[in-house]
Amino acid sequence: MTPHMLTRSLDRGATIFLLVVAALGVLIPLFNLLLPAGSFLQVPTYLVALWGKYVCYAILALSIDLIWGYCGILSLGHGAFFALGGYAMGMYLMRQIGTRGVYGNPILPDFMVFLNWQKLPWYWYGFDMFWFAALMVLFVPGLLAFCFGWLAFRSRVTGVYLSIITQAMTYALLLAFFRNDFGFGGNNGLTDFKDILGFNVQAEGTRAALFALSCLALIIGFLICRAIVSSKLGKVLIAVRDAESRTRFLGYRVESYKLFVFTVSACMAGVAGALYVPQVGIINPSEFAPGNSIEAVIWVAVGGRGTLVGAALGAVVVNYAKTFFTSGMLAPYWLFMLGALFILVTLLLPKGIVGTFNAWWDQSKEKRTAASAASAAAEDGVTEPKMAE
Repeated sequence: MTPHMLTRSLDRGATIFLLVVAALGVLIPLFNLLLPAGSFLQVPTYLVALWGKYVCYAILALSIDLIWGYCGILSLGHGAFFALGGYAMGMYLMRQIGTRGVYGNPILPDFMVFLNWQKLPWYWYGFDMFWFAALMVLFVPGLLAFCFGWLAFRSRVTGVYLSIITQAMTYALLLAFFRNDFGFGGNNGLTDFKDILGFNVQAEGTRAALFALSCLALIIGFLICRAIVSSKLGKVLIAVRDAESRTRFLGYRVESYKLFVFTVSACMAGVAGALYVPQVGIINPSEFAPGNSIEAVIWVAVGGRGTLVGAALGAVVVNYAKTFFTSGMLAPYWLFMLGALFILVTLLLPKGIVGTFNAWWDQSKEKRTAASAASAAAEDGVTEPKMAE
């Protein structure tokens, strides 16, 4: 990925989006750490963690838009990759607790001691090292996506059937991680984190740094997506989305393209989950719930499928609305409101918020161009020839 490719892939809207994210990633931590409490511009620590969660959701939405908006792969199980990345980071954070746990065991997490585990399972080895955990954040979701995609795409499973089996995949993982003998904390999951890289996860400075890292990850993920969709590879992906059979008849190995972009998307979702866990403070099997994956698809639909910027914007807007409406009398009705929002957007704004705005902007730009051309022609004394009567 060369600097020229990145520059060529950015339009005005993408540049503005990146500048806004970069500004927020710098200013919010500074306003949290440097300004005194009670100041008008001072950002409370709980808001830093909340907005950090929104940024992680935006990365997840980007990963879904990459495969759905540009390749036509509607995954209803992307929450599984998000959760796997979160569990990989959670395992590292649990290993950092050491003797500070309730039972004081230097090796076994508290839930293993409570369940009378005698030794650490083999798949927990290495998670006491950050570099190994960071590698697993990418490797585990990527490996699952590669294996799943290799079987599904080679079998030419598409459309609603692919969506159903992705949903079945995340539901199977939900049931597996709920088991106490699976070694991941059962229904309670992993929590009570203390440190990350030696820094207290509850400290204001750590919260601010995690928010800044989340914004940086969003920028990098956005640049990767833009580079992919703006390249020749992206043109093939769009061809696969619009006419898969024709693309295959032209000699392209459609399965390979779909497998590549599906794996990249899963790795992005894993990174989002890894950044999400230390800011929220817990990871449990509920993150595998199919409803979470469906909700993430709604974020993309609301913001604008196939726009990237719209996907990130939709994630922030919908989750802010969720935070606002679930903290009052309307909390029991949030799911109904979310469903109504999806229906209204589908009927009234089928291209989403950003997609509709882009269409309106292009139309107005064409009208202005046509008006300018007509005005210039009139000034030059050039008129359209009239039909002879």
